[in-house]
Amino acid sequence: MTGRFMRSMAGAALCALLAAGAPLLAAGAGPTDADLMADASSTGDVLTYGMGPQAQRFSTLNAINTETVSKLVPAFAASLGGEKQRGQESQPLVYDGTIYVTGSYSRLFAFDAKTGEQKWKYEARLPDGIMPCCDVVNRGAAIYGDKIIFATLDARLVALNRNTGKVVWNKQIADYQAGYSATAAPLIVKGMVITGNSGGEFGIVGAVEARDVNTGELIWHRPVVEGNMGTLRGKDNGITGKLNASWEGDLWKTGGGATWLGGTYDPETNLLYFGTGNPAPWNSHLRKGDNLYTASTLAIDPDTGTIKWHYQTTPHDGWDFDGVNEFIPFDATINGKPMKLGAKADRNGYFFVLDRTNGKFISANKFVMQTTWAKGYDKNGKPIVIPTGRPGAPEGAAKGTSVFSSPSFLGGKNWMPMAYSKDTGLFYIPSNDWGMDIWNEPIAYKKGAAYLGAGFTIKPIAEDHIGALRAMDPKTGKIVWEYKNKAPLWGGVLTTAGNLVFTGTPEGYLKAFDAKSGKELWKFQTGSGVVGSPITWEQDGEQYVAVMSGWGGAVPLWGGEVAKSFKDINQGGSLWVFKLPKG
Repeated sequence: MTGRFMRSMAGAALCALLAAGAPLLAAGAGPTDADLMADASSTGDVLTYGMGPQAQRFSTLNAINTETVSKLVPAFAASLGGEKQRGQESQPLVYDGTIYVTGSYSRLFAFDAKTGEQKWKYEARLPDGIMPCCDVVNRGAAIYGDKIIFATLDARLVALNRNTGKVVWNKQIADYQAGYSATAAPLIVKGMVITGNSGGEFGIVGAVEARDVNTGELIWHRPVVEGNMGTLRGKDNGITGKLNASWEGDLWKTGGGATWLGGTYDPETNLLYFGTGNPAPWNSHLRKGDNLYTASTLAIDPDTGTIKWHYQTTPHDGWDFDGVNEFIPFDATINGKPMKLGAKADRNGYFFVLDRTNGKFISANKFVMQTTWAKGYDKNGKPIVIPTGRPGAPEGAAKGTSVFSSPSFLGGKNWMPMAYSKDTGLFYIPSNDWGMDIWNEPIAYKKGAAYLGAGFTIKPIAEDHIGALRAMDPKTGKIVWEYKNKAPLWGGVLTTAGNLVFTGTPEGYLKAFDAKSGKELWKFQTGSGVVGSPITWEQDGEQYVAVMSGWGGAVPLWGGEVAKSFKDINQGGSLWVFKLPKG
């Protein structure tokens, strides 16, 4: 791509943003709205979670390729230090010679991108009563102007000066004592910080909200469970959906639907795409109906916070299949017709393709070994549910009938983001093949207490693997190749114009594969499980690759017998940076 074309794209994006009222930044002040929108095509930095607002995680760099990747060596490793290890699920950002990365326990670090020397760090003062369901992780930050912004486990949003690490503003998103938390990387669109929330296991109400990037003041708030009122600039902005349309009584007040993975943005349609989590409680017999808009993908107007369309992947979810997985915009020609599409690999084991302009169902295909809860999807995009696959209702104080379900509630794909290659036209999905015995139990809501009403035991379903990196063709719904891994895969994926796919394993390796064939070409042992998302960028004429290393996340906490199989993996907390040797 020529520099002139890239500049024209950035100029067009800036004009659109100015027309929409986005704030202007002085030259040299830091990344602008136009810079963020052009992040997928720029190569000298990484400014957004997902390496572009559409989060395709594709880089046009190709110096590191199938011929040269075997020579890849460490440039440096930078430790997060201290006793605060646990899961390191962050994706780094790179700007102006600095690498910014969040760490477990709501920390943010700035490292010199050439030497790895720490420039500064910020550690949030977390209260004792935080209630994160799935480890003390943080998945990344957002950068804008002179600020670096991230969310904390006590449900706050913090903006720091990117040069000094000093607090610029600090705002409360929700009440952590009610079970709310926040772990996702923020998304910045038109000078607004767009965030979701966590806490679906505690009967919270999922929501998406937008705040002024310079002040942190709330612009709009959109609950994602039917019946709850939205706001726009301090005024009521209509309830979500229709009261009691798919929820009985007052259950919508504690309906779950956490938006805990954040979202993507498509400048072409001017839509935010957010996935919504499981309905609460897990015991589906207590909440009849489809329970909109949980376990869904929502398209939201970034200017007003109104929902433009929705698609529910698991109506009346009874397995904690969630629906929060990222929705990635892409373009393709199907049956001779060019289409603006989006794809999502759901926890429930199906890979969905939708028309991203209106949410129309295109296809759903299985990307895991088995799905015991449904036979597939009909032409209208509705699941063909297997009635005997749903756990039974409790009888009085006794638990209900247990069933075996696959995938397990940890999902065919959990939080770890997939990648899309514009070169191959394939999606690369970090998936897992496992099942669970699951049963329902009596439960009543209590503020700040777990609100599940279910028990479970996770089990492997294959002798040779749990994790599987799979290349999926969105046009055909076919798996093109797969790489099987003994331990669950829990890290994100990066793909490049060098015909490469990078991802990490709990065994400690960062690996590179041929994007067309799936052949393993390179691996490096980082010393702890890799559950972060790799990135790549160009610096001083050289291509770099970076990833966080540090085992943790939901698997060690919730994985039962599966987790015991990998109990000897060491914890860690390090940023690893790689490049090709000179000469």
